[in-house]
Amino acid sequence: MNEDQVNDKIQRWRDTPEEDLKPEDYQELKNLGSACLSEGKSTLLLKFIQDKKNQGIVKSMGCVLLVPLVTELVKKEKSLDCCQTAITNLTRTCRPEELLQNLLALINNTDPGVISETITALFPHLQTVLLQLDEKRAASVGLALSAVQKQLSRLPVPYNQQQENDDEYGLCRSCTALAEFAKCFVEKVKRKDVNYVTTPEEEELRVELLKFCMRSLREPLLDAELNKDRQSVLWHFATKLMVILHAIQESLSEILLFNSLRKRTQMDNTESKESRACLAYILFVQLITIDSFPAVFSPVFVLQCNMEYISQLLSSLESVPDNSLPVSLLGLKSFHSVPQNLQQVLTDCPIQHLRESGLQVFQNFINKLDAEAKHKFFRHETMSCFCSSRIIESLNLLRYLVIRDKKLRSNVNMWEELCRIKDEYLKMLRVCIGISRTYYSAELQALREDQKLKAKGRCDQQVDCFYVPQVLQCALVTFDLMESLIVRIEEITEEKFKIPN
Repeated sequence: MNEDQVNDKIQRWRDTPEEDLKPEDYQELKNLGSACLSEGKSTLLLKFIQDKKNQGIVKSMGCVLLVPLVTELVKKEKSLDCCQTAITNLTRTCRPEELLQNLLALINNTDPGVISETITALFPHLQTVLLQLDEKRAASVGLALSAVQKQLSRLPVPYNQQQENDDEYGLCRSCTALAEFAKCFVEKVKRKDVNYVTTPEEEELRVELLKFCMRSLREPLLDAELNKDRQSVLWHFATKLMVILHAIQESLSEILLFNSLRKRTQMDNTESKESRACLAYILFVQLITIDSFPAVFSPVFVLQCNMEYISQLLSSLESVPDNSLPVSLLGLKSFHSVPQNLQQVLTDCPIQHLRESGLQVFQNFINKLDAEAKHKFFRHETMSCFCSSRIIESLNLLRYLVIRDKKLRSNVNMWEELCRIKDEYLKMLRVCIGISRTYYSAELQALREDQKLKAKGRCDQQVDCFYVPQVLQCALVTFDLMESLIVRIEEITEEKFKIPN
């Protein structure tokens, strides 16, 4: 289409009432805009949008230009400033309702490869459009936040510092922009003073912001590695969410301890639990805004309520196949500390049902580790095999001291101390040997089952040599030797006690 034809078409659009415009006209305008941008004539398109004579066209059909403009904007070509200015002009001229509809369609249809770029580019314009709405602003804010979060949930969550710093897929910078986007709407629902009466529209907006916070806790923060000693981008995002909850007058104790969330947010039970589990973690582990949590609740009550969330945080393991988590995960601090804390609950917690819940979680965690990871995880509990030489040497030394006891028995204090050390050492050693024997026996039995061998891939070359059946059998023989030495030492001790000094 040459320049004269384009001018004739533009003139026809100027002269045509809006109600007489056809779908073909909208498509032609979109095609013209795309052609201008593809030919590097973004300045010409901007001039068309800004021309006072074309304001009727822009108001009626300008929304169709958003798609080509945003597509060009995401490419980050030389026409970046022109595209931004053009979109800004469209948000000032077109009807907010139509703009919102087109912007939401753009977000929902975003290409997976440019999710972060598209969303961050649209945030300022989406915010402008929402603030221009006179009716149903709260519902529209909710739709916008939900659409954005749905797209962000498609991005992988970084699970270590290096990935977070690289931010290859843009999740971190998108979360930062999202928090800033929500900030201006939070200001709309802040109470001016104690006597201020909230309007129905403000209350609806408050609920939408609550939904936004709870969805964000579930995705991406539920899967994120947060560390108060290394305040990362996602850690700051979590902090901003907690600040928003405080600003919109949401009671953390009500959400966590009394389950008041589900009725207001219409979240299903699983989503609600996962969101509250992450909230509990951020509050009680990361201590973010812990000062705002009432101190009247006893630690036992808080623990009782949070056991549900601890279980929920690890319930995602149910979707992970057994024997599938690699040994490399044990290098993460959380994979090391969580089982330790669970063991402390199992041994120290006075409440039976909490211990039972903790045991279920602990067993579920262990079942998901692969053979090598289990081996490494239980290494400290099965050190009887790794330290067998030293243990046998120590038992032989103890046996020697008990046999040659005349000089020792002449010194009552020394003999009593030796007996005390002997009793404590043998008691502890028997427990360790028992744990080791149980562990290695179970592994040996599993390895002897051909079907399980093939199904679980226990013949992987990466698995430690102790998983070779012959070596496992050798370890069990070593435990028998240790136990025989223990029995012999106790027999000698009993015989010595029968002999008078």
